[in-house]
Amino acid sequence: MSLRKEKFFALASIDYEGKSINDLRKMFRKSLKAGVHGLCASPYEEGQEPGDQLSEEQIRRRLKKMKPYTKWIRSFSCTDGNELIPKIAREMGIKTLTGAWLGDNPEINERELESLISLCHEGLVDVAAVGNEVMYRGDLTEEELLDKIHYVKASTKDLDIPVGYVDAYYEFQERPSITDACDIILANCYPFWEGCDLDYSLLYMKDMYHKALRAGNGKRVIITETGWPSEGTNLQGAFPSEANAIKYFLNTQKWAQEEEIDIFYFSAFDESWKVGGEGDVGAFWGIWDKNEKLKY
Repeated sequence: MSLRKEKFFALASIDYEGKSINDLRKMFRKSLKAGVHGLCASPYEEGQEPGDQLSEEQIRRRLKKMKPYTKWIRSFSCTDGNELIPKIAREMGIKTLTGAWLGDNPEINERELESLISLCHEGLVDVAAVGNEVMYRGDLTEEELLDKIHYVKASTKDLDIPVGYVDAYYEFQERPSITDACDIILANCYPFWEGCDLDYSLLYMKDMYHKALRAGNGKRVIITETGWPSEGTNLQGAFPSEANAIKYFLNTQKWAQEEEIDIFYFSAFDESWKVGGEGDVGAFWGIWDKNEKLKY
């Protein structure tokens, strides 16, 4: 049997042997300039957190930063100014995966769903996400979430907009009724949060993706979040660093391009408020820092 290099693709990762941090930064900028499928929008400035009112100016400024590098933006909420994200993105020619944030507050949930439905009817949504990691957090029961997914699907049934739900990849294996209700599988895949060493992280993410793909039984799967923090405390074998964050980004983009996987990279900007839920690494997932300066 002869060697067929074209069959290997990104089975492991790019060869970084002998690459300095400056070499890695150059590789990162070249890859980013070539463009990514999608970025997770992070609109909160320093001192802000979810629930604060966002201004049109700050959203417009941040989307302008992202525009040269991406075709899609993912948003997480449809209230408190977040509803401006798909509107401004559409002006800029960027497609949107627009999410309604669901939690344990019925009034907020209702506002989020009605705003998502309204945005769909305005022609501003390309993919609709009904909730993010609600099952993972335990904010709703499975039946409550299913009711909300079906409500959005019924309210947008004539619009030809795929409706799904975002959660960790394994939730779609464990909750087949939710998987069946979704038009599209929206899976978060984080080798870091499962303590995976950077050297094995690409293979690990591929396995996560294929588990979601099998659970979906033929439905399209989008990786709605993946990334690697540039600073902070390690989680078992997963170590945050500038070099590791760059390598993970490069490996991810190479695989996405070669196998035509739609990936929303997490995240566009560092946001300090995430420290509360994630520890010190929470503030360092961005491609740009909290002052909107490109990190690498």
